Amino acid sequence: MKKIRKGDEVVIISGKDKGKRGMVLRCLDNGRIVIEGINRIKKHQRPLPQKNITGGIIDKNMPIQIANVALYNSVTQKADRVTFKKLEDGRKARVFRSNGELVKV
Repeated sequence: MKKIRKGDEVVIISGKDKGKRGMVLRCLDNGRIVIEGINRIKKHQRPLPQKNITGGIIDKNMPIQIANVALYNSVTQKADRVTFKKLEDGRKARVFRSNGELVKV
């Protein structure tokens, strides 16, 4: 079970986008995640008429290290760390370290 998953709202804690918030679009296997609107680059795309791709300059979200983000806690309005807790029915759940509340997905 991972601490940060697809669909979570996260805060960037280091790098050029420090302090920004966004939703996780994709989790990659190499310890990186893609976040909506974060770490954007401009890519020069050549036209490919066979695939109906027009050429030009496109904006693209690039992956960022998972260590540079923290989960956003809507109760405290801050970035927060996550731990795991076993529920009464035997399932594992993610909880915030600061206040012990369950992470809502």
